[in-house]
Amino acid sequence: MSGPRLTVAQALVRFLARQHTERDGRRQRLVGAMWGIFGHGNVAGIGQALLESEDLPFVQGRNEQAMVHAAVGHARQSNRLSTHAVTTSIGPGATNLVTGAALATVNRLPVLLLPGDTFATRPADPVLQQLEVPYAGDVSVNDCLRPVSAYFDRITRPEALIPAALAAARVLTDPAATGAVTLALPQDVQAEAYDWPEEFFAERVWHVRRPQPDPEELSAAVRAVRSARRPLVVAGGGVHHSRAEGALRTFAEATGIPVASTQAGKGSLPYDHPADVGGIGHTGTAVADELAGTADLVIGVGTRYTDFTTASATLFGRPGVRFLNLNITGFDAHKLAALPLVADARTGLEALTEALRGHHVEHGYETEYADGKERWERRVGAAYEAPDEDGRPTQTQVLGALDGLVTGDDIVINAAGSLPGDLHKLWRTRSRDQYHVEYGYSCMGYEIPAAIGVAMAAPGRPVWALVGDGTYLMNPTEIVTAVQENVPIKVVVLQNHGYASIGGLSEAVGSERFGTAYRHREPGASQAGGSGGPGGGAYTGEPLPVDLAANAASLGMRVIRARTVRDLREALAEARAADRPTCVYVETETADTVSGAPPAQAWWDVPVAETATRPSAVKAREEYDRQVAARRRHL
Repeated sequence: MSGPRLTVAQALVRFLARQHTERDGRRQRLVGAMWGIFGHGNVAGIGQALLESEDLPFVQGRNEQAMVHAAVGHARQSNRLSTHAVTTSIGPGATNLVTGAALATVNRLPVLLLPGDTFATRPADPVLQQLEVPYAGDVSVNDCLRPVSAYFDRITRPEALIPAALAAARVLTDPAATGAVTLALPQDVQAEAYDWPEEFFAERVWHVRRPQPDPEELSAAVRAVRSARRPLVVAGGGVHHSRAEGALRTFAEATGIPVASTQAGKGSLPYDHPADVGGIGHTGTAVADELAGTADLVIGVGTRYTDFTTASATLFGRPGVRFLNLNITGFDAHKLAALPLVADARTGLEALTEALRGHHVEHGYETEYADGKERWERRVGAAYEAPDEDGRPTQTQVLGALDGLVTGDDIVINAAGSLPGDLHKLWRTRSRDQYHVEYGYSCMGYEIPAAIGVAMAAPGRPVWALVGDGTYLMNPTEIVTAVQENVPIKVVVLQNHGYASIGGLSEAVGSERFGTAYRHREPGASQAGGSGGPGGGAYTGEPLPVDLAANAASLGMRVIRARTVRDLREALAEARAADRPTCVYVETETADTVSGAPPAQAWWDVPVAETATRPSAVKAREEYDRQVAARRRHL
C-alpha cells in the first residue's frame, strides 16, 4: 500500500524522528536533534523539511566541523545510545565535515552526517562548487568522507533512501561497528517527491546488544588470570560506553587486580578507589607505569592500545608478558597477539568475576600498588598547591583550583595541547562521566562545541571546556551557538602565548621550539625563520597583543578575568554558579617556567633527525636511539 507523498528530505526527517535505541530496558531517541548550516545544497531540501517538521529539533551551527564535535560530545555523554545529525551544503560545507567525521570514527562514536551533493541528474555540468574529476563522473567532494566513515552511501534515487536509512541506523546503533555515518544527498534528489510505504515511518526500536563471551575464550581467559602473579587491568573507553564501571569495580574488589586507565577510560573507577592507579602510558602515573613494566598479564578492557597507552611499544617490558583483551570488536580484541575475549565489556567482566570466584592476587602485590598510589597522590597535591595566592597561576594550579571546587556532577572536557597530559596524570575523577578528554584524534577545537553537546545531553550539570590559547583560536565559533541557545557552558581559557605542548615536544626533539610561540617577529628577521632559536622562526619578540577575553565577550559570553590564584578561585566559583555561558580567562606562567606537573613517566616515539648540525638535535637523536632500542613487538 502506498503511503504519504513526500520529498526525500521530508521522508528522511520523518524517518529519523521515529528511530529509538533500547538497552537494559531503557529507550531513547536515536537522533535527538539536527545541527545545520544552510547553503544552496540543502536549504530547499533538508531545510524545507525541517521547517515542516515538528518532531526533530534544529540547532543552528556556525562551523561544520564544530557541529560534528557537538554531536559527538552528545553521543559520548549518551553512552553511544543517542546522537545528533548534521546537515551541510555542498562544497566547503561538506568537506568541513571530514575532521569531525574522522574524530567520531577513530573514537568509535556515532554521528549522522547529511551533506548536500551535486545534482544526480546533471542538468548543468559543472554546477557551483562542483569538483570536476576528468577520469570519473560520479565523484564529488563528499567522497573525501568515505575513508573516515563507518558507513557511506549516496542517495541518487528516492527509493534508494529506504535501504540506506535503515543501514545508517543499523551502523549507528551497532557497538562493534559504529562511527561517522554519511548519507550524501544530491540537491535535486532531496527535493524530489515519492510515494513512500507507510511502514518506513513506523516507530522502530534498535536493540543495542550485549554479546556474551564465548565459553572457550572465557575458559582460556580464566586460566590466564589464575596463573598470573602480577596482572594489571587497562581500562579503555569501552568501559564507559558499556556502562561497565560497576562490573569493573566488582571485578577489581573481588580479585585485587589494580586498574590503570587510558584517556578514554579514566574514571572507570573513582580516583580514590583502592584499586585505581591512574592513567597509563606516556601521560600516565608513576605507579601505573611501574606496574605496567613488571606486569606478566595485561587485561585490556575496551581499549584500542594507542601508542600513548603502550609508550610506543616500550611500556610492557617484562619478558613473557601476555595480553588478554576483552573487547566488543574482534579487531581490537586480537591486538598485541592477545588472548581474545570478544564480548560486551559489562557482560564479559561479570562472566570473568563469576568464573574467578575465590581468586585473589597476593597481599604483597596489593600493598605495593597501594604504597605507589599514596606516593603519587602526594605528587598531585604538590602540583596543585599554590603557595602564593597573589601570584600568577601555573597550569597545574589552575587544575588544582578547579579540583577544589567541583563535585561528581561536574564534567570536564579537553582534547589537545599540554592539558591532556596534565589531566591524565593529575585529575581526580569523582564520577564515571566527569572526565571527558578526546584523545583518540586529539583535535584542537573540539572542546567548546563538544561542551554544548554534552550539556544538551546532561542538562543541569556544570560542564567545563578547558582550552589553551592555541585551541581557542582554532574554533571559538560555537560560543555564539551556546549564547543563542543559552547553554550555560563554562569555558576556561588558559593564555600561555603559544603552542605549549608542541613547544615542549619541539625542545625535546631538538627543534628548539621553532615556530611555536605567539610572539612578534624580531625586526629585520627573515620570514623564513632565520636561525630560529628559542621561540622559533624568529618569533622572539614581545607576546602578541591578542585579547582572547575580549574576543569571547564580543561573541556574547560573560567573561571573568582572573589575574592571580585568588582571583581564579573566585572566578571559577562564580562561573560554576552562572546560568548563562561564562568564560574564565587566566594568563598562566609560560612554558619556560616550571609548571609543577610531574614529567612524563614513559616514552613516546617521535622520530628525531638522523643528521643535524645543531647540538640540540644531535643530543636528542642520541636519546632517541637509546629509547627506541627498548621497543618490542608482542608476538
